Amino acid sequence: MRKWLFLIIALVAVFAFSTKIVVWCSEKQADILQQLGEEYKAKTGVEVEVQQMDFGSIKPKFLNAAQGGEGPDIIVGAHDWVGELAVNGLLQPIAFLPDKNMYYDTAIKAFTYNGKLYGVPYAMEAIALIYNKDYVEEVPKTMDELIELAKKIDEEYEGEVRGFVYDVANFYFSAPFLFGFGGYVFKETPKGLDVHDIGLANEGAIEGAKLIKRFFDEGILQSGDNYGIMDSLFKDGAAAMIINGPWAVKAYKDAGINYGVVPIPDLKPGVKAKPFVGVQGFMVNAKSPNKQIAIDFLIHFIATKESLYKIYLADPRLPSRKDVLYMVKDNPDIVGFTNSAKNGIPMPNVPEMGVVWGAMGDALNLIVNGKETPEKALKEAVEKIKAQIEGK
Repeated sequence: MRKWLFLIIALVAVFAFSTKIVVWCSEKQADILQQLGEEYKAKTGVEVEVQQMDFGSIKPKFLNAAQGGEGPDIIVGAHDWVGELAVNGLLQPIAFLPDKNMYYDTAIKAFTYNGKLYGVPYAMEAIALIYNKDYVEEVPKTMDELIELAKKIDEEYEGEVRGFVYDVANFYFSAPFLFGFGGYVFKETPKGLDVHDIGLANEGAIEGAKLIKRFFDEGILQSGDNYGIMDSLFKDGAAAMIINGPWAVKAYKDAGINYGVVPIPDLKPGVKAKPFVGVQGFMVNAKSPNKQIAIDFLIHFIATKESLYKIYLADPRLPSRKDVLYMVKDNPDIVGFTNSAKNGIPMPNVPEMGVVWGAMGDALNLIVNGKETPEKALKEAVEKIKAQIEGK
């Protein structure tokens, strides 16, 4: 009751501007947000207009509109938009988030830029180990155990079933090995990410790259292994273990695969794999005359266990809150991927991340094809990244 009294008092102070807020979102959130908006209006009198659009068009349209003092009051989008939007002064910081300790640290970090929180996270996404239970009775706990099991399956099925395969030359899928040992893209500081401090050729990153090379040296991975090969083999029941994300499991389920999902095994005892994590959330237009209403709508109505659970039911993604995960604990896929995500690292939410992908993909190709040592390939990649960042 006290919470809603506070909300109503805050809203009265800004009603002179408007009694309606506008939300831009994609198809997956539109219906549930409209429903929640109607509930909010019944409590406060504030109308919530939900405008659905293609996800890929939300950020560019918001950039154009908000810079002119127009556009929605709230957008629903990816955390890696934050850097560009915040630098342009288009996002309003969220000074207070109730139950902040109930959110996974990864989700909060994802929407934090230069020490300020710029969004309310509601869902996460990360890769994990997906395994076929027909071949894997006991899930490996470490990479040594995974390698041993993969070799055993390769030998037993004489190449008809691959023990382990993944999109190895794709930095997104190989990052957990580099980060787990201490590599990083940009250094985290109290003021945000330092894009001039790149840790993709440090001791930890090199150790991770050597582990990746070991998959080839011991005959587990093959030259040319990529996403298409991995995905097709698993759907056909011809791969025992892969690394993939939650977007893939429906196809595996439809194919009748008896699969399970767990975090990627420890790189060595006590050393967790750290995948990239993508986070979705709500951001407030800093140029909006209704931003106080928008913030109150988010922090007092959307950012609750009950509302985020309703959003999960409408659009089942890895929850950003621990208490929501507990409410869906009977879904083993969600639990497995969320446990992987909570060990992970948010995708850097700065524009400079764009130059990293190509350089690291080239480095991984050189490493797995034996054309360069991990040390040299990663060093050259970092030099390329720095040159492109400094050349901007």
